Amino acid sequence: MSVPGSDKLRMRAAAMGVALTAEMADKLLAYQALMIKWNRTYNLTAIRDPEEMLAHHLLDSLVVAPLLPMNGSSGPLTLADVGSGGGLPGIPLAIARPEIQVTLIETSSKKSAFQQQVKIELGLSNVSIYSGRVEEYEPKYSFDAVISRAFAELKDFVDWSGDLAKPEGRLYAMKGLYPDAEVAALPAGWVVLNSLALQVVGLDARRHLLTLGRT
Repeated sequence: MSVPGSDKLRMRAAAMGVALTAEMADKLLAYQALMIKWNRTYNLTAIRDPEEMLAHHLLDSLVVAPLLPMNGSSGPLTLADVGSGGGLPGIPLAIARPEIQVTLIETSSKKSAFQQQVKIELGLSNVSIYSGRVEEYEPKYSFDAVISRAFAELKDFVDWSGDLAKPEGRLYAMKGLYPDAEVAALPAGWVVLNSLALQVVGLDARRHLLTLGRT
């Protein structure tokens, strides 16, 4: 039997083009429950209300799930989530797209510890965790995609994370309003390949997904 709220989450996700199984929805709500529990001492998010969390965290992360590539250049898509905090958007994406190999990169050891607990309790075998500064991360392989959710200005995102992407890889920046000034300040050799306005169910705020690539 699905947990309470599972059907509502699936309906809202479906309205954004995200097809969740009952098991996926249950895992997402279990993740939210863990976030609420750990938030009391770890300060993972300023949002306390479960309904607000559903829109601002789960659905706001899931909205990009159908927009990421289906595959990587040499197999399953590899995705790095930079500045993932409590695991957003990486953990919801790992649940909704279990074929993706997701690496969470977070400087806060407390938040990384929370991510590790979520991985264990939810059995997320497609999630890896790096606790440390992204500038100091030396992965064993480059990524097909690197994503950030309100992590930094575009210039810093590229400077700190660009080397994580394969030569043909993409950076995905989740933003609120379209950041004209940030786009104008992009480092040489990087351009905005695409920009999409996003509609998050239950969230009355503007959202954009910018796709960056090398020239």
